[in-house]
Amino acid sequence: MHKRSLATNIFLLFLPLLILLLFILFPFYWTFITSIKPEQELYTRVLTYWPQAPTWQNYRDLFVKFDFVEPIKNSLLVAAMATIVSLVVSLLAAYAFSRFEFKGKKIFMVMFLTNNMFPTVLLLIPLYTLMRQLGLLFTPASLVLSYTTFTIPFSVWLLNGYLHDLPHSLEEVALVDGANRAQAFLRIILPLMIPCLIATGVYIFMTSWNEYTFAVMFTNADNRTIPVALKKMVGQFKIEWGLLTAGGIITIIPVCTMFFFAQKRLVEGLTAGAVKG
Repeated sequence: MHKRSLATNIFLLFLPLLILLLFILFPFYWTFITSIKPEQELYTRVLTYWPQAPTWQNYRDLFVKFDFVEPIKNSLLVAAMATIVSLVVSLLAAYAFSRFEFKGKKIFMVMFLTNNMFPTVLLLIPLYTLMRQLGLLFTPASLVLSYTTFTIPFSVWLLNGYLHDLPHSLEEVALVDGANRAQAFLRIILPLMIPCLIATGVYIFMTSWNEYTFAVMFTNADNRTIPVALKKMVGQFKIEWGLLTAGGIITIIPVCTMFFFAQKRLVEGLTAGAVKG
């Protein structure tokens, strides 16, 4: 009975999971082996699952000839600033929606939700006109402000849900002890919000890091981000597959690293240590 149950579990659970895992990881594997293939192996009709002569030349050319450091710096700057601005605004807005009652509260929340139902490409023309009038066009600030138009609404909804789960009694105790609203927020609520702030920050960073549409419109040769820089490797008659895949591998490293460390905080209790009852 035990052997039959084990065989059944392997067939019904582990085998489908293994197939699904291979399906998910294969594109990353193929991108990596393409990045370490020499040029003569990239354009052959023979399909190989591992290069015959692995080389790191594509990575060297990416930084030496293509100067990939500048797009990385620009993407880091834009993604970090967009994350900070969006988190600060979203946290304050979510706290206000969660703790106070005012006219139009439900309407504003619905507006935040419906904002994510429309394609971001619809915002290109009005935002381009606005950035040109403000004198921010072709600067990192234009990307940061543009990204907040779709990261803040979702972040407000996400943080508002976390704040609703926090007992109001935690703040009430602090207020009774003599703390004001700002002190209660900074000393009681903010520490408990760290796990969801990290989760929301990772979402904002990943969205800003990978965004292409706004980046190609609001940047020039001096401040291109990574997605736009990689697009330059796709020519009219030739695609630099080696450089393109090498850039793709380097691009996913920061995001994967952030997600690896952030996922540990996603399962933490938001009210850990709070007295219940």
